[in-house]
Amino acid sequence: MRLKKGDRVRVLTGKDRGDEGDIMRVFPKTGKVIVENVNIAKKHQRALRATMQAGIIDKDMPMPASNVALICRACDKPTRVGYRFEGNTKVRVCKKCEADI
Repeated sequence: MRLKKGDRVRVLTGKDRGDEGDIMRVFPKTGKVIVENVNIAKKHQRALRATMQAGIIDKDMPMPASNVALICRACDKPTRVGYRFEGNTKVRVCKKCEADI
């Protein structure tokens, strides 16, 4: 998976199309990501402990990684990710402007 936690992404499809946010969590086995303030669902929460608040909470739900595109910091546009080797290290590269990500 070419996306990592903390990357800035833009949603390409779905009800939140065009929204941007940072990746909070990545699930490589299922190919899904959780993006901050995107794909929010209402969840009815029951108070399990005395200190826990009951009610309806907003929960960020996972979405397929193919539905988001990484935003390059240099060209400030959604782009695909490529790789380049510098010595023994592998560096992620923007496909549009060839800048390091």
